[in-house]
Amino acid sequence: MFRHLAAALMALAVVTATPAAATPGLVPAADREVVFTADGTTVYGTLHVPEHRAGQRLRAALLLPGSGPTDRDGNQPPGSAPDTLAQLADALDGDGIVTLRFDKYGTGRTGLGAYRDHPEELDYPAFVRQARTAYESLRDQPETNPHALLIVGHSEGAMTGLLLGGTVRPRPAGLALLQPQAIRMLDLVALQLKAQIAEATRQGQFTPEQQRTVNAAIDAAVTSLREHRPVDATDLPPAIAQLFEAFQGPNARFVLSDDAVYPPDTAAALRPGSKVLLTCGTNDAQVPCVTTNALTTALRHAHAGGPGRVTLPGVDHLLHDADHPNTLAPPVLDALRRFARH
Repeated sequence: MFRHLAAALMALAVVTATPAAATPGLVPAADREVVFTADGTTVYGTLHVPEHRAGQRLRAALLLPGSGPTDRDGNQPPGSAPDTLAQLADALDGDGIVTLRFDKYGTGRTGLGAYRDHPEELDYPAFVRQARTAYESLRDQPETNPHALLIVGHSEGAMTGLLLGGTVRPRPAGLALLQPQAIRMLDLVALQLKAQIAEATRQGQFTPEQQRTVNAAIDAAVTSLREHRPVDATDLPPAIAQLFEAFQGPNARFVLSDDAVYPPDTAAALRPGSKVLLTCGTNDAQVPCVTTNALTTALRHAHAGGPGRVTLPGVDHLLHDADHPNTLAPPVLDALRRFARH
């Protein structure tokens, strides 16, 4: 199910990696498999623990992936493997921060779990509950300081992190909202589609009149979905019609429950002074910087702490730039460093 949606959008304590030699008096950095249960589903994840002194309690961050079947490493195999979350874990290791990333519903070892026989019942709140349970699992790890927990979310995961930030206990010491879904989902989809149609019109594929017709049909399709009515695809190009078709049927419950969240409204629940980093990339076609304006204002009204919004020059949605197409771009690493040390 979630492979179609992604195309439309975009054993406990088992040590799996250790350095060749440990520094005397220090526990070497290592990854281990972590298992927890959410709503009757066994969820599998990777806990990365940096090098540390025995018995030391470290700051720790929960890493949350973007939309679709994005696994614990930030990949959607076999077609997309940017390793976004794995690279974030590596970056945070440099500041001595433990990280937990996990295979959410529909991915990796977790799969659909309790929803295997009725995937149409899987909605966005189920993913939020799963992330909440992951946060509690991270809190309870022997190496983590439960009073120094962070949440780092990418894209849709940033929206999930924002929801958790105002409700989990203990409250996180900070939130990193990386290229966040900052407006309602269907509004964001409509914005993306209209931008594509505008570009196609500039290239001569549509006339201005056809552009207006398609844009009106996109708005009508969004309204139909929100009103639980079938989408009229008459004036939609085939690819866009297929997109809205994918938003109906088995995926409808998830799409509408995700679309029901307006992220700026959730900021009010944050504890005043909560440390928040919000990034937007100037080359991000999926989440343009303008879409984060209302959330940025809401965070200010909620008296959130810094670093605040950071614009990333030349950075795209996957946190890359032209000179770093397969790794986190330097502006991303700089923003994370500021967040970690703020």
